[in-house]
Amino acid sequence: MSRNRERIVKIMEDCFSQGEKIPAEGMLFSYRGILYPATISSPETLEAMKTFEARDDDVILAGYPKTGTNWLDQIVRELESADVKCTEEEMKERINAEKKLETFPRLEFGDPGIYERMKKLPSRRIIQTHLPPHLLPLSIFQSKAKILLLVRNPKDTAVSFYHFYNNMPVLPSFTSWDEYFTAFMNGKVAWGSYFDHLMEWNKYTDHERIMIMTYEELKEDQILGMKRIAAFFGFSLLEEDFHRIAKNTSFQAMKEKSKETHGKMGDILFRKGVVGNWKDVFSKAQNEEMDRKFQECLGGTKLGAMMKYEVYCKA
Repeated sequence: MSRNRERIVKIMEDCFSQGEKIPAEGMLFSYRGILYPATISSPETLEAMKTFEARDDDVILAGYPKTGTNWLDQIVRELESADVKCTEEEMKERINAEKKLETFPRLEFGDPGIYERMKKLPSRRIIQTHLPPHLLPLSIFQSKAKILLLVRNPKDTAVSFYHFYNNMPVLPSFTSWDEYFTAFMNGKVAWGSYFDHLMEWNKYTDHERIMIMTYEELKEDQILGMKRIAAFFGFSLLEEDFHRIAKNTSFQAMKEKSKETHGKMGDILFRKGVVGNWKDVFSKAQNEEMDRKFQECLGGTKLGAMMKYEVYCKA
């Protein structure tokens, strides 16, 4: 485990300890109408985030919670490490800087001073976020930074987020799937509405510096997906690199190493990693409600078509 990863694991486990002492009603705060976990962010941090200065070579990885962003982050970091333009010395320098400057794996996490410290990080910075476009710092869109958005079908996302919610000590638990489903459909969960998130990103489907990829297509052919990612960000790899990275970043490989790489978060983050688990959970009425909602919000859109809803969300 890298020294920076050890630090992040320790910080998250400290947050877990804090979360166990906080009453459910104090675990979330609202910022501009969206809920966030209070132990890992704050309204002051989200206000300070407006001062974040993007660089032209920043790599931005975006996605709603539980759409596969942890998996994507590991894939992109391994692709970038294998890039022939990236030296081992540069990698060590970056890891040491991340540790020393106490930066977080998510743009919206940490204390308000984090964005000033991020200025001192060496390039190329890989930055993750669960935020929708209107909450991202303007500098990201004003720069030449590239954004890779990962999307996942709403039914599997909802089920994965439910288990995550009820296992994360920093989030309030739901008493039942039915109670959670109502909250999810109404956007009353951390990071807000899944549908609002995607409806907003749909406006960026033709943006030259934004690439959209689905979780399902990456699962179906990871090597092809990685080649698309590498081409988008300008990473140069050998053919054998793609096969090695695919093996290292398979769900099973990451789950087996999760205790080492993510500490107590390991079992929470890496549950099943499959497509179609929703079929074991959704009732007939919930299926129909989700179908109507998807059609109402994303039916006929370019992003909706990319997601192949008829393939992945019909029993």
